Amino acid sequence: MTDRDDMVGLVEVGPTTSRGPAVARSDMVGLVEGWVQRYLRAWDSNDPADIRALLAPEAAYRFSPWEEPYVGHDAVTAAWLDHRDEAGDHEFTWEVVAIDGDVAVVQGRTVYTAGPTAGKDYRNLWVIRLAEDGTAVEFTEWYTERASGTTG
Repeated sequence: MTDRDDMVGLVEVGPTTSRGPAVARSDMVGLVEGWVQRYLRAWDSNDPADIRALLAPEAAYRFSPWEEPYVGHDAVTAAWLDHRDEAGDHEFTWEVVAIDGDVAVVQGRTVYTAGPTAGKDYRNLWVIRLAEDGTAVEFTEWYTERASGTTG
């Protein structure tokens, strides 16, 4: 996890956004950190209420940049539960690496420790567009699996 004092590489490219009023940078850091904490809770609980709490009502959610988004609470919740991981089967570390207006980029690492995916190791980039209330309007995950025999 990250601490605000450790955000040496944090980038803010522009002060405004084309999709609405800009959120102050310091407020945005807090919104992103809070959103990731709620995401981790939803990831472990798979509770539809926790999933819905992450999202604006008409949010667009992509599990991969190449697929069409799931749009709205019902579609995202159903897709999430179809792709679910179980509580305790993974470890996730993360840091905020960029903020530009209402868009944040989170870099993470997921290591599966149990279940059918045990031993899998992924690097993740999440591109998240947040509303002023801290819910995601858009979410896209980019991930790649660590190749066998590589280090780092």
